[in-house]
Amino acid sequence: MTLGIKRVSVVVPVYNSAATLAALVERLTTVLTPLVPEHEILLVDDHSVDDSWERVRDLADRYPALRGMTLSRNYGQHNAVLAGVRAASGDVVVTVDDDLQHPPEEIPLLLNALTEGFDVVYGTPRHERHGWRRDAASRASKWVMRLLLGWRQAPAISDFRAFRTNLREGFAASDGPSVSFDAMLSWVTTSFCAVPVEHAPRRVGRSNYRLGSLLDYGITMATSYSTAPMRLATIAGGIAGIAGAVLLVLTLAVPGWHAHGVIGMPFVAGLVGVLGGAQLVAVGIAGEYLGRLYFRSIGRPQYLVRDQVGVTREWRPARTLDDSGL
Repeated sequence: MTLGIKRVSVVVPVYNSAATLAALVERLTTVLTPLVPEHEILLVDDHSVDDSWERVRDLADRYPALRGMTLSRNYGQHNAVLAGVRAASGDVVVTVDDDLQHPPEEIPLLLNALTEGFDVVYGTPRHERHGWRRDAASRASKWVMRLLLGWRQAPAISDFRAFRTNLREGFAASDGPSVSFDAMLSWVTTSFCAVPVEHAPRRVGRSNYRLGSLLDYGITMATSYSTAPMRLATIAGGIAGIAGAVLLVLTLAVPGWHAHGVIGMPFVAGLVGVLGGAQLVAVGIAGEYLGRLYFRSIGRPQYLVRDQVGVTREWRPARTLDDSGL
């Protein structure tokens, strides 16, 4: 099968997935070898607490095309993806989850669509199989992205994606610790496409995403890549102010809105609650922005590589613990 693509890098963020890595690498190799002979598989271990890194090292001895790195602490899935993408040597990057829910056999569909002239192709599941809570949270986060970032493609986004590697130059200078990889892609191109793919049920373990982590990702996405929350807080404050003024006028001017000499106590209490709530929301949003600016000002890293295996001249992360002298 000829795609006109010279070299493909498959980036896999790894976290507590020792049980699935061998099968994943075998299936990736089976798919990629006849499809794109020049390929590499980059496994980025996000400081797993199981023996995932040991499994990566073993696999690197068996598969010459496999490269691995382990991060110094758990930075998050999107940070791990960014580390792998910056290290990739292919002219096309494919990102795949480590749990086998993204079938490697669907990769040719993404690459075929990419050769039609698109910059980014998402593999959108025909039927998501995360479970109803995770599926609902996924839909909610996509809705937030569409609302706050104004990105019409948001409903189609997926961690199963293929894109042209040169897009990374558009966010090469990004150094903030909070990363949303899809938002970064939206900075540099509008040439997106989505193709329907299968989504396999999870057969080993359970998702590492919990409600708290999904909520944290939604907040990161909203406050790191858009000023819309601040605008919404301003609008909410204006509405609350107008509502408070109307209630005050009604309480003072309309007969029957006060009794026994006490002027509209329920309305005054409601007014205080509305205004106080709007102020607290605005302060919380401002705090999120200030906190992200603070972490950026003190140089909190997006990731730091502790160790690597299978390193070649073309594939070398910019900074490791050894390079920093730690």
